[in-house]
Amino acid sequence: MRFWQRTRAWSLRLINVFADERNRRREGSFADEIECHLQFHIDDNLRMGMSPDEARREAILKLGGLEMTKQSYRERNTLPWMDDLFHDLHYALRQLRRNRGFTITAVMMLALGIGASAAMFAFVDAAMIKPLPYHDPNRIAAVTESVKLFGRANLSYPDYLDWKRMNNVFSSFDIYGGGGGLLNTPTGALPVSSLRVSDGFFRTLGVAPIIGRDFRPGEDLPGTAKIVMLSYAAWHKWFNGRVDVVGQKITLDGLPYTVIGVMPENFDFAPRGGTQFYVPFQAKGSCDLRRSCHGLEGIARLKDGVTMQAALAEMQSIAAQLERQYPGDNRGQGAAVDPLSEIIVGNVRPILLTLLAGAGLLLMIACVNVASLLLVRSESRRREIAVRGALGASRARLMRQFLTEGVLLVVLGCALGLGLAYATMRVMAGLIPKFMMSRTPFLQGLGLNSHVLFFVAGISVAAIGLFAITPLLRLPLNVMRDGLTEGSRGSAGRLWRRFGANLVVLELAIAVILLVGAGLLGKSFYRLLHVSPNFNTDHLAMVDVMAPDTLYPKDEDDVRLQRQITSRIGALPGVVSVGITSVPPLSFNGNTNWIRFVGRPYNGEHNEVNMRDVSGDYIKTLQAKMLRGRGFTEREDGTKPPVIIINQTLAKMYFPNQDPIGQHIGDTDLSPKSIREVVGVVDDIKEGSLDQDMWPTAYYPLYQDENGYFTLMVRTSQSAESILPTLVSTIHSIDPGVGTADPTTMEEHTRTSPTAYLHRSSAWLVGGFAVLALLLGVIGLYGVVAYSVSQRTREIGVRMALGAQRSSVHNLVMREAGRLTLLGIGVGLICAVGASTLMRGLLFGTAAWDAGTLASVAVVLGMSALIASYIPAHRAASVNPVDALRAE
Repeated sequence: MRFWQRTRAWSLRLINVFADERNRRREGSFADEIECHLQFHIDDNLRMGMSPDEARREAILKLGGLEMTKQSYRERNTLPWMDDLFHDLHYALRQLRRNRGFTITAVMMLALGIGASAAMFAFVDAAMIKPLPYHDPNRIAAVTESVKLFGRANLSYPDYLDWKRMNNVFSSFDIYGGGGGLLNTPTGALPVSSLRVSDGFFRTLGVAPIIGRDFRPGEDLPGTAKIVMLSYAAWHKWFNGRVDVVGQKITLDGLPYTVIGVMPENFDFAPRGGTQFYVPFQAKGSCDLRRSCHGLEGIARLKDGVTMQAALAEMQSIAAQLERQYPGDNRGQGAAVDPLSEIIVGNVRPILLTLLAGAGLLLMIACVNVASLLLVRSESRRREIAVRGALGASRARLMRQFLTEGVLLVVLGCALGLGLAYATMRVMAGLIPKFMMSRTPFLQGLGLNSHVLFFVAGISVAAIGLFAITPLLRLPLNVMRDGLTEGSRGSAGRLWRRFGANLVVLELAIAVILLVGAGLLGKSFYRLLHVSPNFNTDHLAMVDVMAPDTLYPKDEDDVRLQRQITSRIGALPGVVSVGITSVPPLSFNGNTNWIRFVGRPYNGEHNEVNMRDVSGDYIKTLQAKMLRGRGFTEREDGTKPPVIIINQTLAKMYFPNQDPIGQHIGDTDLSPKSIREVVGVVDDIKEGSLDQDMWPTAYYPLYQDENGYFTLMVRTSQSAESILPTLVSTIHSIDPGVGTADPTTMEEHTRTSPTAYLHRSSAWLVGGFAVLALLLGVIGLYGVVAYSVSQRTREIGVRMALGAQRSSVHNLVMREAGRLTLLGIGVGLICAVGASTLMRGLLFGTAAWDAGTLASVAVVLGMSALIASYIPAHRAASVNPVDALRAE
């Protein structure tokens, strides 16, 4: 090792020796050549009659100076701009190190702005810019039906077959439906996510399995073999990633399936994210074959040259033909054709754009603050700049120095900002509920990708330009040279009052916009959480239960299981009451039915209402209010007369000024089995999400309309969360083949719902931006007033020496700060109303021009500004006039 170190040292020494010798010879040769040229000019001048000294002087002038000529020669053999760059960087580093307070403040402000903007852009990029991981995703459309209550309504299987046969705009058209199943394992039945798809589903998406094969044409028809495709995660979870998985058997919902393939690792169908098993559709049961039963969604690939608008027009035309052909089932059934990306990110797009705009405003405040700091700093360096200008520094040379300093600040801010952005992305992604993350698989790879880095590079270049130009725009060279004679205090103070004050007004206006936005979103979230669901959410536990048809094939089997579960659960310590529903409250408006009223004229209209199957103690368990009539009894099964309970909204809509008790409701054909007597009217239970309107809802006795998939609702006298494990274990003790999923409390169900999460996250994030904006805006105002006071120390001293009272000096400073504050708040409020109007779709129960929010923001910002201004005002009023004049 020492030998090689010595050899390397001697080699470097020899190289340096040879280099020095080469440079010495080059300099000597050039000196000889210069001396030769100089002697030629001297001889010419002597022949013209000049004295020797005068001849040599004129010869040197004609060559342009000996040293300048030598320097020009050296620069031809080097890169002078590199030397200048190193000098500028070295000088800039010295300046920033000398002013550490300024450097730390500026870098931290930039890091906050860049970090917030980069993090928000990463989410926008993942959701809206990054293409879906399918072949030519812009040609994939989501195709559904459309009705009055739903802009995008589910398809029926017969309609799908007709649409596929009659259209000329799709090269392929497929469907998917379902969403859950039970997988038999050695420990019992486990709930898994599964999807029924038509045979060309994966080909329409343009995705092929990595192991095995795809579904073949015709394998989605009834009576064909039971086969299944695995997701990559399911392959590893249930088969340990074995390469011989093809041909293996699994049992889903009590039926044997053969594995035929495995999907790629990066594949996830976002509208049904987290799906583990894909099975052929294979129509079965009355719903699949009934035109009036809608439970499917479609995807299609557009033919070359066909636009979304053209496809929509044709599908609407086909829907109109089917409406004329099947007036009973298809009345009012239209068509909807949208890009698949719209289905995936349509609901979150407004929130993402709002958050990105908020982060952009915060970045703007940060840049304005840093520009203000640079302007103040350039004023303090006025004499230095003036001296450099007087010594021959060009405007371009000075701009390059400012540019270098701006680059260093932005590079440091970017480095720290990217770290903050990455940490923010990790934290935000971790806060997304699991069920929401499964619907947004594009967020799985969230990080500092090339798009985010290009975005940061773009805003960095803009910031560098701003920071380089700002000082020079206010300091022309003639003013710099004047600084040599006039000093800097008076002119700097005037400049700051002219320009720096305008920047502060801009900062305060942006802070108002963000504060108003945060206030409106916060008030919306508060009102959302205080929407009354018209039942008691405290001490209410819930768990989904799945009983496969293979184990419980008959209605009597379902009834027996449900009665057994309610009996066993009801006997547990701390349980007050137990109820069952087909769809839990605060979930969604959907799972609807068409109803018709006996004894009324009927013109084929679809009176669409929510349909819920509930047990006799369900309303009691929720502690909802029965307004009229009675509830169901546990004895009302298939042997008793059919009955129905309606909610208040349905009663008001279809029985105005009439008592609905005793009225009869049936299906659109008034088939005898469908006709039911209204026995009660219950208060409006919030079935949909918190921000949705109340829909008319019909409740059917559970034991007259059995369903193997239901939700158990349990009212407890103790903590609802503590009883959840007992509920699950009790159900499995009754039958290990029965599956349970999503045990939770009603309060948790409400708090983590997609609606509540989106409103909460947007309120918190914009609120965080607003707090930072308020802090930066107040700091900016403080800096303006404090710097103005420092530059006017002599003026204040003269005023006080001439008899001005301290209170008048204090008022003078506060008036200046008050003028800036009022102007910033006024401009900000006007802009905030406009910005809030654009985001009104995110507001719930709150107007964009909410007077309380606007007034509160004005008061908070005004008080903060007054507090920030008081310190420099008090300092100005405390100036000793003798000391002030002596310092000048």
